[in-house]
Amino acid sequence: MSLDLTAPIFQDADKAREFLEANRWPNGAFCPHCGEAENVTAVQAKAKEAKAKTRKGLYQCNSCRQQFSVTVGTVFERSHVPLNKWLLATFLLTSSKKGMSAHQLMRTLGLGSYRTAWFMAHRIREAMIEGETGPLGSGGGTVEADETYFGSKEHKSTVRHDGKPYNKRGARGVANKRAVVSLVERGGKVRSFHVKSADAETVRAIVRENVANDAHLRTDESALYNSFKGRFASHETVRHSSKQYVRPGNIHTNTIEGYFSIFKRGMTGIYQHCGEQHLQRYLTEFDFRYSHRSVSDTERTALALKGIEGKRLTYRRVNRQGAEANA
Repeated sequence: MSLDLTAPIFQDADKAREFLEANRWPNGAFCPHCGEAENVTAVQAKAKEAKAKTRKGLYQCNSCRQQFSVTVGTVFERSHVPLNKWLLATFLLTSSKKGMSAHQLMRTLGLGSYRTAWFMAHRIREAMIEGETGPLGSGGGTVEADETYFGSKEHKSTVRHDGKPYNKRGARGVANKRAVVSLVERGGKVRSFHVKSADAETVRAIVRENVANDAHLRTDESALYNSFKGRFASHETVRHSSKQYVRPGNIHTNTIEGYFSIFKRGMTGIYQHCGEQHLQRYLTEFDFRYSHRSVSDTERTALALKGIEGKRLTYRRVNRQGAEANA
């Protein structure tokens, strides 16, 4: 798969369906309703209906008598958007380092409305959610932990995550911003969490639950990380307040600072505005691309397509706390 807008799977819905069937069902179709894989047949048009327009890619399970297609049981289910446009949207979101706005998706895909593009992007972010594969830094790896704050002190959103109003215009510091805690394993994956408050209890719980005991932890001098002495293989810090960024022994937090830079540039330059209720979804998107930064765009897209199964995202669910203005 390459970024060629003339590629058949990006131009033809049938080619896209065949591509997805080959990827989702390498050993043949199976029923998403009961799991049957042997007693499944393709639905054929009857002789008197042969000239009528029939739905391609329709299968029937002869065990539970349910009909289905390759999109049933995935984030693409019940969408009126052609499947070739779904594949292109998935490729664009997984290959764009700092993301792609819903307005740009709308223009590139030729969609009829901004809301459709916005909802498609959220469905693809749902596919990017990866199951936990154990603690970071297992086997003596190095994990960097840090917190950051995202948002403008003059942000248009009026309600914080906890339901309280943002401070008035002109507030300084982090009072008006959304807290994010991230963990990055050097040469490995990143995990980010949108939290109500980056206080000591919250940050320590995240680190303890997601970092292996035999890992080497690297943080700044924040008091949030003072309680980890003896818990990990080592815990070293750098004093950013004294303009210390690297210590002998490769002790630094430059890796996670680099990740935060990508995230903030993408959120500020590409998405521009994000309702707080959706921030975790955007973090998932940036985490996914960064965690799979060492593979090609083709492979990263394939990994995202593996995540479409077993997930459903309705518009009511994604929009349950109010529509986005400019997601």
